[in-house]
Amino acid sequence: MSAENDPNADGGYVHTPDAERTDAGPDEPEADGFGRRGWALTAVLMICVLVIPGIIYIYPYAAGSLGLSFFGTYLVLPLIPAVLLGLIAVWSMTAAVADDAER
Repeated sequence: MSAENDPNADGGYVHTPDAERTDAGPDEPEADGFGRRGWALTAVLMICVLVIPGIIYIYPYAAGSLGLSFFGTYLVLPLIPAVLLGLIAVWSMTAAVADDAER
């Protein structure tokens, strides 16, 4: 074999994608799609971004049926997204920690 045809003749690095990996890094988990947690987060975000502001805009006295005043409604309805996002964050992190513990 001549030096012109040999890729290692100059002593440089040659990338071979099919070669086995030599680093001992952690294995990457396989992507399994959006998952249950992803869909739950999407649903909560839609509620927080579209539904609650829509209720406040279209029917500002919505919480009046629960005995709240107009200003009480504007205080209580924004708390719903805050509580939902907090609960979904705790749930997803608890599930993620449980998934890591199983490995």
